[in-house]
Amino acid sequence: MNRPHQLRIGLLLLLLFSFIVPHHVQAGQKVTIGLNLPLTGARQATGVSSKEGAELLREQINGAGGLKIGDSRYEVEFVYADNESNPQKAVAATLELITKHNVLGIVGPNASSNAIPAGNICESFKTPMISPTSTNPKTTEGRPFVFRACFLDPFQGDVMANFAIKEFKATKAAVLYDIASAYPKGLAEFFKTAFEAKQGPNSVVAFENFLSNEKDLTLHLDRIVASGADVLFLPQYAHEIPSIIEQAKARGWTKPILGGDAWESSDLMAKCGDQCKGLFFSSHFGAVGAKGKTLTFVEQYKAKYNQLPIGYAALGYDAASLMLTAIGKLDGLSPNLLETRAAIKERIAAIKGFEGVSGTLDMNASGDPAKSAVIIKINDKGEFESYKIENP
Repeated sequence: MNRPHQLRIGLLLLLLFSFIVPHHVQAGQKVTIGLNLPLTGARQATGVSSKEGAELLREQINGAGGLKIGDSRYEVEFVYADNESNPQKAVAATLELITKHNVLGIVGPNASSNAIPAGNICESFKTPMISPTSTNPKTTEGRPFVFRACFLDPFQGDVMANFAIKEFKATKAAVLYDIASAYPKGLAEFFKTAFEAKQGPNSVVAFENFLSNEKDLTLHLDRIVASGADVLFLPQYAHEIPSIIEQAKARGWTKPILGGDAWESSDLMAKCGDQCKGLFFSSHFGAVGAKGKTLTFVEQYKAKYNQLPIGYAALGYDAASLMLTAIGKLDGLSPNLLETRAAIKERIAAIKGFEGVSGTLDMNASGDPAKSAVIIKINDKGEFESYKIENP
């Protein structure tokens, strides 16, 4: 983007900020949070999971009398905006939540390709945002008002490179990724860097990229099969995995296939079936084998929704909990909306020892908490089973 165009966008945002955003809110008995999630579209299942996790938290807080702020209690209200897994709509949803609904903060978006532009808007409007699952470093980079509830892709790439080497004795790896999408491109590059740091230059013997609208991956997969790689790393979204794995096996790939946290979706196994069983991916949470607070969450979620939660549900719960925890640390709600949002941002950055259902974290001013990763194995029942924990 050229500089004059950037300046025009900046001026437009300033105009919007001056004329649309109200500078005061009336004191009331509700705390309103916006949730910017893909409730329809290609990644609907992940957005619905995050919504379900957040709703479970909201019901628990309201059922206990509301959120305590100072000497008062407030009903927690969520306003949902559907970004349809689309970056432009994620930006529009962010603007609507900030300027129309006057939310104190925003949870979401999930995907990095949506969270990066949405985070730019939140930073411009000085509104705190917590992404449940955006792992790309650019989401929070240089944005004090933008946070995440998950680990970052550099750590995730390193975790999966280590796992490939230790678990499968891999000396050569192949990577297949969508070059036009922020999440897979970033994670592919971090995996390559980590693997080659351990196994030497050019040990990633096939680094194949494709475009989002490219459905026939035959040529890429033929080069991967011919490369002699020991493992294939596939950092794509869950709705893309069944087709790619089917094509890979049709082209003769019989070796291990590994993925990132975007593999996790409540509808993956319905679409992928037996061909995904036995595969591994990195995640933030494992429902099967959970203990302590995590087990309590699993039981409560299953009782409410009649299914096991996935990582998106756990991180939807935790991201909303982080936001509300920060709000609960205020002495009270100022009638000045801008001051309140700024105070919430400071409280989020200062959170330490937060015990979420997806693990414990210390937040910092960079918005990037240090958290463990869970290696998930898709077991013979098609369940996402916790296989191994990797610490930062």
